[in-house]
Amino acid sequence: MERKREIGLEIKTLSNLIERKMHQVAHGPEGEGDEPACTKMQGMIIEYLYSNRAKGDLFQRDVEARFSIRRSTATGLLQLMEKRGFLEREPVSYDARLKKLVLTQKALNQRAQIREAIRNMEALLAKGLTQQEVDDFYRIIDKMKHNVLN
Repeated sequence: MERKREIGLEIKTLSNLIERKMHQVAHGPEGEGDEPACTKMQGMIIEYLYSNRAKGDLFQRDVEARFSIRRSTATGLLQLMEKRGFLEREPVSYDARLKKLVLTQKALNQRAQIREAIRNMEALLAKGLTQQEVDDFYRIIDKMKHNVLN
């Protein structure tokens, strides 16, 4: 008797495989390479902030919304990124409560490597898929996210 597949478990399994592959890329095949300059999540935040810089000031709430993470999680991530020298929080003139997120030169220097790792992972994930299959995937995943949020 065939066991019924579960969508949530399949998504979690794929996420684990992606995480493992990204770790392998950062640390070498045996996981023994030098410590990567930043974590996968930090890299994604750096890429997000860089790619959206033309839209204006970006804040912690933007990171929370983009990555669907809680405020406490975003606070911890951004504080660690500050401590490691990847970003700075700067006050804005129009609201004393807000501090915009600004990438440092260290983050900008790492960005090419981060972008290349993301590009390679995207190519690996889409390997063997038609454009229609990729479009269908995005349509389905968007519906699933909508279902979870509503």
